[in-house]
Amino acid sequence: MDLLLRVLVFAAGLVLVIYVSLSAVRTFVLPRASPEFLSRLLFLAIRFFFDLRAKKARSYEERDQIMALYAPISLILLIPFWLTLILIGYMGMFWAIGVRPWSAAFLASGSALFTLGFVPATDLPTGFLEFSEATIGLILVALLIAYLPTMYSAFSRREAAVALLEVRAGTPPSAVEMILRFQRIHGLDRLTPQWTAWENWFVELDESHTSLAALVFFRSPQPQHSWITAAGTVLDAAALVDSTIDVPREAEAQLCLRAGYIALRRIADFFDIPYNPNPQPGDPISISRDEFDAVYDRLAEEGVPLKPDRDEAWRNFAGWRVNYDAVLLALARLIMAPYAPWSSDRSLPFRRGLFRRRRR
Repeated sequence: MDLLLRVLVFAAGLVLVIYVSLSAVRTFVLPRASPEFLSRLLFLAIRFFFDLRAKKARSYEERDQIMALYAPISLILLIPFWLTLILIGYMGMFWAIGVRPWSAAFLASGSALFTLGFVPATDLPTGFLEFSEATIGLILVALLIAYLPTMYSAFSRREAAVALLEVRAGTPPSAVEMILRFQRIHGLDRLTPQWTAWENWFVELDESHTSLAALVFFRSPQPQHSWITAAGTVLDAAALVDSTIDVPREAEAQLCLRAGYIALRRIADFFDIPYNPNPQPGDPISISRDEFDAVYDRLAEEGVPLKPDRDEAWRNFAGWRVNYDAVLLALARLIMAPYAPWSSDRSLPFRRGLFRRRRR
C-alpha cells in the first residue's frame, strides 16, 4: 500500500512539473497564440483585485495609474507562481523516493530549486532530482529575462505610432479630426501613405499581441493614449474615406481595414471574446444613423468633398464597421481604455468569461 501511494505521489509531482514547464514554454517560447491555463489563472486572479481597487477610483487618471501596474505585476509574478508549483511537484517526488517527513522534502526541493545547496544529495535518485530541479529553475528565470526585452521592443514600436496619431487625430483621437487635419494641412491625397503604414502596424499588432499576450494590458505612457482607441480611430477614418469621402477609391484604405479587423479578431480569439465571424452589411452596429449624419454634416461644413448619396454612404460605412465593431468595443472595455469617440465611449461591460479557454 505504501509503495502504491509513493508511486502515485511521484507521478502526480512529475505531471505537475511537466505541465508547469510546458506552460512556461507556451507563454515565453512558442511563437504563436496558445491560450495557457496557468497564465490565465494568475492574470485573472490578479485582475480581480485590481478591478476592486479600480472601482474606487474617483477619476480616469487615478484608475489609469492603478491599472498601469496590472500587466507588469502579473508578468513578474508568473515566475514565482511557476516556481512555487515546481517546488510542490518536486517535493512530492522527493517524498516518494524516501526523503521524509514532508518538511524534509520541502527543504530538499527548495534547496535544489533555488540552487542553495544546503541539503546535499545522499544517493543517485536524490541527486538526479536536485540537478533537474535546479536546471528548471534557472531556465524559468532565464526565459523571463530574455522575454522582457522582446516584449518592450514590440511595445515601443506600437506606442510610437500611437503617439504620432495624436498629431494627426487629436486627443482623444477622432476619425473625423484625422480627416479634417489632413485636408487642412496636407491634402486628402496624403492619407494614402498612412493606410500603408497602419496596415503594417496592424500586421505587427496581430503577431505581437497574440504571441506576447501580456502586451494587450500594457498601457501607454500617456494616460489618454491607448493602442485600441488608436486602432478604432484609424479603422473608422479608413471606413469614412472609402464610403463617404468623394475621392478616388484607394485599395490601400481597404487593405488597412482588412488588416485591422483581422488583427482585432485574432486578439479577441485569444481572450475568447465572442463575435460574428461572418457579419452581414445590414447587421446592427453601435454607431447610430444620427451619429453618422452628424459626422456627414460636419465634414460638409468644413468643405470636405462628400459622396452625394448619403444613404449609400451610410450603408457602405456600416458594412465596414460591422467587421470590427463588436471586438473593438469589447477590447476597449477589457483593457479599460481612455475615452475616445466611437470606441471606448460605448464599450461592453467586462466579463471574466473573456479569459476562459475557447472550446472548439
